[in-house]
Amino acid sequence: MDIRKNAFSKTPVWFLLLLLVVVPLSSGRLQADQETTTPQAPKPVKNLEEKLKRFRLFMGAEMKRWQVPGIGVGIYKDGRILFSEGFGYRDVEKKLPVTSNTLFAIGSASKAFTAMDVQILVDDGKVDWDKTVQTYLPDFKLKDEVATARLTVRDLVCHRSGLPRHDGLWYGTSLSRKDIYDRLRYLDFSADLRSAFQYNNLMFLTAGYLVGKLTNSSWEEFTRQRIFEPLGMASSNFSVEDSKKSDDYSLPYQKKEGKVVEVPFRNIDSIGPAGSINSNVNDILRWVQFHLNKGKVGEKQVVSEAGQREVFTPSMFMREPMLSVQPDKQSIMSYGLGWFLETYRGHKLVHHGGAIDGFYFLNGFLPNDNIGVVVLTNLAGTPFLQISMGYILDMILGLDPVWEKLNLERFEEAKKEEEKAKDKDKEEAAERVQGTKPSHPLEAYTGEFEHPAYGVIAIELKDNTLQGKHFSFDFKLEHWHYDVFKASDHLPKVTFLANLKGDIDQLSVSVESAVAPVVFTRKPSEAMKDPKFLTQFQGTYQIMGMTLTVSLKGSTLFADITGQPTAELVPYKGTEFMFKGREGSSIKFILEKDAVTEIVVITQAGTVRGKKIK
Repeated sequence: MDIRKNAFSKTPVWFLLLLLVVVPLSSGRLQADQETTTPQAPKPVKNLEEKLKRFRLFMGAEMKRWQVPGIGVGIYKDGRILFSEGFGYRDVEKKLPVTSNTLFAIGSASKAFTAMDVQILVDDGKVDWDKTVQTYLPDFKLKDEVATARLTVRDLVCHRSGLPRHDGLWYGTSLSRKDIYDRLRYLDFSADLRSAFQYNNLMFLTAGYLVGKLTNSSWEEFTRQRIFEPLGMASSNFSVEDSKKSDDYSLPYQKKEGKVVEVPFRNIDSIGPAGSINSNVNDILRWVQFHLNKGKVGEKQVVSEAGQREVFTPSMFMREPMLSVQPDKQSIMSYGLGWFLETYRGHKLVHHGGAIDGFYFLNGFLPNDNIGVVVLTNLAGTPFLQISMGYILDMILGLDPVWEKLNLERFEEAKKEEEKAKDKDKEEAAERVQGTKPSHPLEAYTGEFEHPAYGVIAIELKDNTLQGKHFSFDFKLEHWHYDVFKASDHLPKVTFLANLKGDIDQLSVSVESAVAPVVFTRKPSEAMKDPKFLTQFQGTYQIMGMTLTVSLKGSTLFADITGQPTAELVPYKGTEFMFKGREGSSIKFILEKDAVTEIVVITQAGTVRGKKIK
């Protein structure tokens, strides 16, 4: 998964990579070159000890340049582990060293495990990759009806659903996996099904949810029993809470204003199938060996050879490659089932990265060369992981070394990007309209504003400052201009909207840059949904010579007036209700001595009053 500055940032939340030349098929899939090579006896790496000694020196020096607290590295080739070590510290303050057993979050690299879970179910005859999700989850629903009916299990794990990231739905939430799954139906699409590669964690959540449903278990338990245990990944787990119970785990760190600081662990259990696994060098090397051994552990075939090839077969072409290990940054990339696919200096490369607050991970294979590399770090988003992997690949393949020089170039590029970020802040400030003020008193902007997918944003006034809360994030709102406020850290700018009555009843915020800003609507008080409160408004009213009848069905009021269709009354505030579907029109019940005596009907044409007659 990608580390995010905030849940609604335009910067992508999860770092990953890869590809291979692809050829379209009539079915819409992409097929990799399936040529096989004649097995050869393992070839020793020339001058291995000398190369590893130089590699250790490189890592020690360059970790200081990049301000990386700690890194774990594993290298596998031709059936044996060449390297499994740690560098730096897993706890900077206590000077606790990283070892090959130190647990790190692997973020989005968890996706490969989820895709393999589904492949195991395919081998078991319980799933067909190309049948619809609704075949197995009848209640599956998206906002797009065509996508709902046609989206396949394969579509879930190759980022071609048509949905953009929508990470603000799960990042920092306390919602359960089922809660998030149920809210998918309210998310806007930015592309048609299978028309574009759009990285999406929520579809992998759905794949993991499907695994749990079909096995009467959970994604965690199935992955543990069918992958972790057969592979001997005894230290790996599914929650940072479990990592913290270990005697060898890393703390998370990130750079802030040029300094490396410890940050809180981010619990992402609800999005687990997309990124909650924690592991170490030794366990991931078992995962590497399993893949390079064509789905086998020893003599046991954990997944079929055909199944193992399937996950490494391109399913979606990428028009705009994500972060790559390519030295020249030129790459043709595709996505398999939980894996990025490309070539590295002429060698087929399969890989995936992952990032979440304070951690970054990269795992890659050269399947035709029987080489695997694992790199884990406790510094969020550092480009040094790609540099380390590229250095290792050149070293093991015996290619001309390019990454020592490229390392310095990438470092200078990173510094320039930091400066550009500062310039963007200046550009933003220049667009601010000076001398404006909010259209309402600050108290008018307070309340709870709700969206069916993104939940509630609560705004309150403290010390004459608007302060908000969304999921687990607290933030302050600074007046920017007019009715636009700039949020600290979590949200981008928030625009408050007034209705035809002049009341602030909505706020708009760009929670997903690929679609239109999401509108959150003011929630009425809970009392206005209570049948005991609503009962008092039932009755018959005389208005302009016509009869208006108000009735209660469940917890909803309805109004019937002569010659007009029945109208649902939507709670607004106090004793006032809006006519559903008729913007600006409302009915207000007038109470005297705790009893309703009359109504006021407000429309764009005017206001009329009516007496209660029974």
